[in-house]
Amino acid sequence: MGRPRPSCNEVDNAHVRVAHNLNIYRMITQIGLSLFQIISSVLFMSKGLSVTPTGIPVIILSLLVLIAGSLTVAAQNLHLPTLRACLGMQIVAVPASITNMIFALVKMNDIPYSCWQYYYDQISTSREYCHNIEGTISHFSSVCVVINVALVTISITVAAYCCKVTNCCSPAPKMPVITVQAPPAQL
Repeated sequence: MGRPRPSCNEVDNAHVRVAHNLNIYRMITQIGLSLFQIISSVLFMSKGLSVTPTGIPVIILSLLVLIAGSLTVAAQNLHLPTLRACLGMQIVAVPASITNMIFALVKMNDIPYSCWQYYYDQISTSREYCHNIEGTISHFSSVCVVINVALVTISITVAAYCCKVTNCCSPAPKMPVITVQAPPAQL
């Protein structure tokens, strides 16, 4: 016979406390990085620095990651439906972050509309200004790629944690067990 499955009340308190503290740091990071992406996308769109139409999708996908982080906050009470919702949203947050990463890679080579006329001008100070803007956009996009890599790893880690806790807190599956008793051995 195997060990019976532990209930949520029987889980080691020290393990839960350490996992809880690590989860708090992950969710704060997830929420903060998502807010950073939303605010920076709005800023780039409002200043006309975004040529590719990726601003609105990045905002929507970052909102999904933000909701996943918020559900992680709500799942700290180990309520089973909230844990399942957290698990589902973290699973949704992984492809959302990967898509945002692809958008950031596409955006690396953006040249603002106002710079197109100066791009081939050899002696213009506007050309230098436009190259600085282009370099800034490229560097910012590479930071967004790193941020999305972090968001993917955070989402995978929190999803694994939610999955583990969900399996712990859910009732044991009802499977029939068939036992065969051998006749007693005769000496």
